[in-house]
Amino acid sequence: MASALPAGVDVRAIPSSVWVILALAWFATLAWRPLLEPDESRYAEIPREMAQSGDWATPRLNGLKYFEKPPLQYWATAAAYSVFGVQEWTARLWSCALAFLCIPLAYAFARHLYGNGPEAITAATVLAVNPYFAIIGQLNVLDSGFCFFMVASLFSFMRARACEPQSRRELAWMAAASASLALAVLSKGIAALVLIGGALVLHILVTRDLRHWRRWHLHVTIPLFLAITVPWFIVVSRRNPEFLQFFFIHEHFQRFLTDEADREGPWWFFIPWLLFAVIPWLVPLWGARGRLRWRRPTDDVGITRAMLWTWCAFLMFFFSISHSKLPTYILPIMPALAVLLAPYLAKRAASVSIAAWTACGLLVLAAIGLAVGARHKVGEVPDALLIWSIVGAGVGIVAALGARKSWVAAVLGCVLGFQALMMAYSNFPPVRNSKSLVAVARSSIGADTQLFSVNQYRQGVAPYLGRTLRMVMFRGELAFGLEQEGAGFIPTLEQFIEEWRVATDAVAFVDPATFRDLRAREVPMRLVVQDGRSVVVARK
Repeated sequence: MASALPAGVDVRAIPSSVWVILALAWFATLAWRPLLEPDESRYAEIPREMAQSGDWATPRLNGLKYFEKPPLQYWATAAAYSVFGVQEWTARLWSCALAFLCIPLAYAFARHLYGNGPEAITAATVLAVNPYFAIIGQLNVLDSGFCFFMVASLFSFMRARACEPQSRRELAWMAAASASLALAVLSKGIAALVLIGGALVLHILVTRDLRHWRRWHLHVTIPLFLAITVPWFIVVSRRNPEFLQFFFIHEHFQRFLTDEADREGPWWFFIPWLLFAVIPWLVPLWGARGRLRWRRPTDDVGITRAMLWTWCAFLMFFFSISHSKLPTYILPIMPALAVLLAPYLAKRAASVSIAAWTACGLLVLAAIGLAVGARHKVGEVPDALLIWSIVGAGVGIVAALGARKSWVAAVLGCVLGFQALMMAYSNFPPVRNSKSLVAVARSSIGADTQLFSVNQYRQGVAPYLGRTLRMVMFRGELAFGLEQEGAGFIPTLEQFIEEWRVATDAVAFVDPATFRDLRAREVPMRLVVQDGRSVVVARK
């Protein structure tokens, strides 16, 4: 059977120079793209306040306690801020770096599983050309770090299983699995334990293989896990007695079992996202459909692959029955899925080329869609959006043309092409970032200027201003923090107007509907700037 990779490719190892080139492409636009709202801006602001205050135990958002997630990414980003300053690329550095590391992680595990054939490079290619992974991996979200540590724990566990029982290598891999699982917990919470535990139990039920339980080296792995995870939970709960109830009950059980988070979706919510992830590979996989049938595993490779399939299936099931759904939740499936699909695609001639052309089609369609959508919304296409859309489509075409000779061309083209479209999306009206708004408003803001956020909370304002704002009327995700320490909160528009009238130096970021209300009441204010989502007014 012909290989999917070009003739003459050394399948034994990817040279370090290639990894450097891929990394440079992966990080190419980190410093150019403005922070999207709400998630990217939120996870830029919390570590900014952490680094500024010096309190690395209690996360805060807009000066208020924020216990929705554990602190590992906040710590890493705050450390980056302390060394390199608060910038867009430092805000994204941790999440994007760990997303990129998932590619060599999948490559290394595929090489362990399949040997020195083309499967390892194919696994890396499958993951890198995955549009879902390529886009989410560029965002400042918690899911990328969670994905890396969860998959590292899973792969380490499977590596331990392949070692001589009770050997030092087995102990080392089990320690790596335990440490990675602990870091996953510190990335996004105790869901890591449920996902790993549930997948392992399901795998044992399917394969009737009880050997897993006998090789865990619990005298090492449990103390190591506790040593990494427990100290922060002790410190933060001692300083904040309300933490335990909110973090464990509200953020885990209530979100999973109820619609409290307002993120409900149908049971099939994640199926379109999974299809989007593998769409470049659907045509080659269709040709290999006869080999995709389930077979009871009879050797170590088969058992390992069964574990990976179980992992993917359990995550899809777990998040599908949850009452809280976001597209990013199934990201930890992607590296395992790349390893699973690699053998079928590696034996299919021209699969990389077909995938590159499919991705090219996606890029062209997305570029056209962004341009047409912008014109429909505002009657014109912003110059930056048009330029980046053309760049994204052009890069996709070049990648597709070069994919027949080099898998690296396919990867580089998809990585850079989807980043170009993200640059275009950053300029799609109304813009989902506050960078330009704050740049204009800054001239009206001095060191002593009072700052208000009226009937809205634009997540991007605080990190770009480097200051928090006083909340008026709006609670949203700040509700818990306002309950704990909301002495400065202004609950009504009337109270805000009273304070505004006596202020001598103040700036307010106002919801457009509320701005019209204020203007109808003839409240004294000077229009500074507006962008369709906020109106900035000044008192002086």
